[in-house]
Amino acid sequence: MQVAQIFRGNSVVASVNPAHEVFVKRSAPLVAADVGGTHVRVGLVNAGFGARPALDLLSYRQYRCADYPSLSAILADFRSQAPAARECAIASAGYAMDDGTVISANLPWALSTTRIRDDLGFESVHLVNDFEAVAHATAHIDANQVVQLTGPAEAVHGPRLIVGPGTGLGAAVCIPDGQRTVVLATEAGQASLSATTDLEMAVLQQMQHGRSHVCIEQALSGPGLLNLYNALCAVRGQAPVHTTPDAISAAALGHDDPTATETLQLFCGILGSIIGDMALLYGIKGGIYLAGGILPKISQFLLHSTFVERFLNKGPMTRALQDIPVKLVEHGQLGVIGAASWYLGRKHV
Repeated sequence: MQVAQIFRGNSVVASVNPAHEVFVKRSAPLVAADVGGTHVRVGLVNAGFGARPALDLLSYRQYRCADYPSLSAILADFRSQAPAARECAIASAGYAMDDGTVISANLPWALSTTRIRDDLGFESVHLVNDFEAVAHATAHIDANQVVQLTGPAEAVHGPRLIVGPGTGLGAAVCIPDGQRTVVLATEAGQASLSATTDLEMAVLQQMQHGRSHVCIEQALSGPGLLNLYNALCAVRGQAPVHTTPDAISAAALGHDDPTATETLQLFCGILGSIIGDMALLYGIKGGIYLAGGILPKISQFLLHSTFVERFLNKGPMTRALQDIPVKLVEHGQLGVIGAASWYLGRKHV
């Protein structure tokens, strides 16, 4: 199959595939960022658009939020290596307001697209929910980049769910609509946490002390894992030993602490139950992708936990859930690629 290329200087500005009438025009590189409560991941993306859009990640860096006074400072450091980029697409946790600001309990500093544009001299700065961006990135995931947890290898056509715990809990739904996909960003992590087993009910009662509302992400996130551990210690009448989510996970994975192991088992069981609920609530048929910063680190523990059992434990709806593929995907660069993909779709539809 021959592909003709059109050059301007040393750059390919268009590719033509005669057999499929594919035409891809290259736009200027853009800065794409995935902003979480702990890390910011930034990439320089060369975006093409046309009948078959293409994305090339030219460079990539990860920053710790706590090391910088603002997102502008992080982007300024990255942009010093990419001065030609004129536009920026940002995927961020939280709720985006019409004025370009973000409401989030997990970001260490204020985020404003207007401030970033003025600080760094971008022509424009675009903002998208982080899991909406990850949802767009699923179109670029290869089969060898996922771990199958349950369900058939291939899904039927229908809505897809992307969900994952990190500093908070993010979730988005991809809804196919003809030749395009509509992505629904959600704040599912703010819904009320429910309990299934007697132990979970006792833990939830502990978590309710001093709170008027216990939401899902107060259990299914990094800080949530610590909440579960402290509550479980209270239920067991034990003094907490670990003070960070990483310490709890390390002790559980190393089989060094039975309470830490039981905490991680609680985490995986609740995760399976909640994702099963989401699948039914959103009418998911096209598959579920688990992302976020935590799950890839505990993938083997998750595989041998009660996650699948709890996911399927929905009475007569078990048969429906058995037909949904559930796959674990490394978050990594997905948010960056998704932000660029979202931007590309908005600009060139």
